[in-house]
Amino acid sequence: MHPTRTALGLLALLAFSISPTLHATDRQSGPEKFAQLDYLLDTPTETRLASGAPGPVYWQQRADYDIEVTIDDRAQRLIGRETITYHNQSPHSLRYIWLQLDQNRFRPDSDDMLTKTAPDFEQFPYKTLANLLTRQDFEGGVDLKAIEDANGKALNYTVNKTMLRIDLAEALAPGEQFRFSVAWEHNIIDATAVGARGGYEYFEADENYLYEIAQWYPRVAAYTDYQGWQNKQFLGNGEFTLELGTFEVAITVPADHIVAATGVLQNPGDVLSRKQRQRYEKAQTSTEQRFIVTPEEAKQNESSRASVKKTWRFRAENVRDFAFASSRKFIWDARMAKSGSRDVLAMSFYPNEAEPLWSQYSTPAVAHTIDVYSRFTFEYPYPVSISVNGPVGGMEYPMITFNKPRPYKDGTYWDVRQKPDDKTWERSKYGLISVIIHEVGHNYFPMIVNSDERQWTWMDEGLNTFLQFVTEQAWEEEYPSRRGEPEKIVEYMISAPQVPIMTNSESIYQFGSNAYAKPATALNILRESIMGRELFDHAFREYATRWKFKRPTPADFFRSMEDASAVDLDWFWRGWFYGTEYVDVAVDNIALYQLDTGNPEVEKAWQKTQKDEREPTLGQQRNAEAETLLQRYPQLRDFYTESDEFSVTPWDYAQYEQLQQSLTDREKALLSVDKNFYAVTFRNIGGLVTPLPLRITYGDGEVEELQIPAEIWRRNANEVTKLFITDREITGIEFDPYRSTADADTANNAWPRKPETSRFKLFKEKEEPNPMRRDEQEKWEQPIY
Repeated sequence: MHPTRTALGLLALLAFSISPTLHATDRQSGPEKFAQLDYLLDTPTETRLASGAPGPVYWQQRADYDIEVTIDDRAQRLIGRETITYHNQSPHSLRYIWLQLDQNRFRPDSDDMLTKTAPDFEQFPYKTLANLLTRQDFEGGVDLKAIEDANGKALNYTVNKTMLRIDLAEALAPGEQFRFSVAWEHNIIDATAVGARGGYEYFEADENYLYEIAQWYPRVAAYTDYQGWQNKQFLGNGEFTLELGTFEVAITVPADHIVAATGVLQNPGDVLSRKQRQRYEKAQTSTEQRFIVTPEEAKQNESSRASVKKTWRFRAENVRDFAFASSRKFIWDARMAKSGSRDVLAMSFYPNEAEPLWSQYSTPAVAHTIDVYSRFTFEYPYPVSISVNGPVGGMEYPMITFNKPRPYKDGTYWDVRQKPDDKTWERSKYGLISVIIHEVGHNYFPMIVNSDERQWTWMDEGLNTFLQFVTEQAWEEEYPSRRGEPEKIVEYMISAPQVPIMTNSESIYQFGSNAYAKPATALNILRESIMGRELFDHAFREYATRWKFKRPTPADFFRSMEDASAVDLDWFWRGWFYGTEYVDVAVDNIALYQLDTGNPEVEKAWQKTQKDEREPTLGQQRNAEAETLLQRYPQLRDFYTESDEFSVTPWDYAQYEQLQQSLTDREKALLSVDKNFYAVTFRNIGGLVTPLPLRITYGDGEVEELQIPAEIWRRNANEVTKLFITDREITGIEFDPYRSTADADTANNAWPRKPETSRFKLFKEKEEPNPMRRDEQEKWEQPIY
């Protein structure tokens, strides 16, 4: 690299970036990328303030449930009756009430079934075919038996696919409540074949069933200030938007079943043996993990077939949903966990098939999750937290979660560090720990911070996956987290097709990457590389605390994070949440400028050095031995031949003296500045603006690290040149040395360029046996009977 001498005007650039002229482009310019989000967000009101906090007139509805439900273990059918007390706490009169009938998704004529597209017939897994055939043959859907008011009078109602509208004889005025009852039945689906959020698992060896029951009762839909009734049809992806309330639930099952459920068991004396009650009581005061139902008792219980039933009664306060699990196969362990100043009973329910993983890792993972999440949000407000092993891959409900990973039948499992794919993940201890952390974490988002899942999946899945990553990293060093680290989102960020994170749940491509991984990674980058941990953690905790047991929208989250940190993040939300561009910044060019002193002795000496350091061209080298005409005829020499272009003339001295006389003392001092001026050009290839974390290496070997804020792109989002003024020579510049920005192409991150290193494998070609040889092999391999 040859330096360039520049006149005095360069000094005006000391603290500025240099922005070349914008070329025509389809991408947003710098000003557009940094425009405020006001026109994209809901207008603040006294219900939802401009700060992102609930306003003085914030309201939300409430629904209380009293439910009796029976599981028919012979027919795999659920029979239920509920009384709902609906509290109209809105300022509006309501002529009808909408309820969700989520089981209608399993009807053969449901929108979910009718809108499914054909699979890839080139790669058709057994599991996919089993799913299709089970759904086709299953007699799913809610069988409504009666809908009556508090006096037993039949109510008018309309079923529209997965939604039920109950028409009121008189409008329900603000501040009033309405009590009504619903009786219904529905078949329970085989969750091992369908991959549903609830259902049963059949164990052929001992002919037992394990039930994980969810979305099982008609549930009141949410009525909100920002949308009115959330009655968008359930198509499978967009989950649930529900009202908080109190649940009193009586669950009747075979007498030899063990039941886990949302809430606190109200009648242990009726359903537990004396030994089990004693163990249960001890567990509630002990940090040591204890069995309430031992593996031996669960194994013995598998062969029993009770002819009578028992009713388990649970109560849950301030929850938005209720789920339960039931089986005679359950082992049950428990221990007390801490959430700040609160005690929480952490419990796990699992069959012997889940061992040895579950007794070692499940309940500790529950306790660890509550501890970490409480520190980043608020104390866990519920008395229990439960993890259940069964057929459901991973699902969350208040105080109870369903988690599928278990070892192979021989008790072995994978180390996913060696083979990190989806199949081994479900058969590994890390797969189990991670899914428990994720699902237990959902108690905070969306069970307590009660966002609208039907509309915005990312508001619970993205925030929860972010805290899942934090919790995993607190479990052990180098925990193999699958989501969270910036470099792990790159493959998705450069893929197609894509839609922004701010897309309705049912219209998302690459669901897990869009709604889970990308927002989680964005928040990790925000915490580690933009806001810093102190500012981010305070703002995130403030958001969670503000909206505890309330229903936030994306605008409330965005505004709260900025309000509590004094960091303008509109450019960040716009790029990461409203766009599909990616990070790819190239260190494109570097130029060295040095100050032209104006002194002819100094400058001409410098010019001569620059010329002398240049290698002669090939022609000049080859002509060096040949005699020139001027050498043969010296009389051709004249004034210009004899003068040296680098000689300092009297005229040069006069010009320099004239310059000196025109300068002030301060300007003269500036001419003596002996520094290097490096102009480094960064090109934004991916389009997503980002801070510039840099590592600068100097000629003496010293390394300096600094971060340039993303606002450097605010005038030109495509290319920017940054000036660095140094006393020393710069020998290297690297963008994103710690892989903290999700940069898609690291090959262009450094100057000078670094070689890309990789490994290649040799393979030996195998010759396919010809038909004659195969025939001979088959003869020898024939079994002898």
